[in-house]
Formats: sequence, C-alpha cells, structure tokens
Amino acid sequence: MSKVGVAGLSLAAMVVLTGCGAPAPAAGPPPSAPASSSAAAPEVAVLAKSTPTRVRVPRIGADSSLVSLGLNKDQTVQVPPVTQPMQAGWYDGAPTPGEKGPAIVLGHVDGAGKPGIFYKLRDVAVGDEILIDRQDGKTVRFVVHETQQVAKKGFPTDRVYGDTDRPELRLITCGGVFDKGARSYQDNIIVYATMVE
Repeated sequence: MSKVGVAGLSLAAMVVLTGCGAPAPAAGPPPSAPASSSAAAPEVAVLAKSTPTRVRVPRIGADSSLVSLGLNKDQTVQVPPVTQPMQAGWYDGAPTPGEKGPAIVLGHVDGAGKPGIFYKLRDVAVGDEILIDRQDGKTVRFVVHETQQVAKKGFPTDRVYGDTDRPELRLITCGGVFDKGARSYQDNIIVYATMVE
C-alpha cells in the first residue's frame, strides 16, 4: 500500500464539504473495485514528492492556489473555509501530484451564498485536462478518464484513495440535491484523471 495505506483509507474515507461529505465505509474491507480505469494511459516518469501550489481546470475556468488539508479530530478530511469558497485544497495524507498513486484535491461547490471553485465540476468531461503547479517549478498535466456522481452512502473509498500503478488525480466536490433539513448535499462529484506529462 502507498502512504495512504489501509489505515489511511479508513481515516480519509470521509470528505466533508460544508455539510456535504462521503460517509465512512462500513466495518470490514471496502468493496473490491479496480484501482484504476486508465489502463491505456501512456507511461510517464513518476516524479519525486513536491507540494502542489495551484490547480487549473480550463474547461470550467477553475483556477486556485492550493492549501494543505489534513484530518480533523473526528478523522474526516479537512476542507478550505466555507467563507472562502473559491479556495481549493489538497489532502496531504495522499501522494503529491506526480507521485505514484492518487493525489486528492478538494473544493467547494458553493459557500457563503456564492459559487465555489468547483461549482461547474459536473461539466468536466473525459479527455479534459487538469494542470497542477508544484513547488519544484514543474507543472503536471492530467487528463480526465472518468467522472462520477455518487450518493454519499455509496462513496467509492477504495477507488478514490486506493493505490494506483501510476500518478493519478482526484477532484472532489459536492453535488446532487441539497437537503435543507440536513444542510447537506446528497451526492459527491468525483473526477478521476491520469498524469500524461
């Protein structure tokens, strides 16, 4: 397992985005699923660890610096402040973009009564590019190979956080219907991408 590991899968299973999250998996191992659906992706050189500093998703005009996100006391993944809905963050318990494994970038769909950085994430399509700038001066390019809208109850923890045999990226936000009573979105939007250069 990568540094996320089995324990990390359990710890990172909840992605809480202002009342919108992915529930922790039930006790026992997560359901089996392929680690990656990008089997035809070209081989690329794996990069050394380097803190990501910026994310850009040209199709939807998203462009944000990245703040480091760890875990809350309740073992949910931290998110950027809802008062700054245009701020994206990266989960520092996962590989950095360009390292082998899935890097995780989180952003709000909305907040403080305004659209968030990933407000249009549902419009991203297979073949779109995502650019991540790193502290070492490199810009890593990823190409989307899958998008998914999934109920929080069925959040695919193993597919999102599990090991992959190449550098990959996940973008995650809220989606679906907003439950006013629970003050929470019912779904997550997940974008899966593979590094191409």
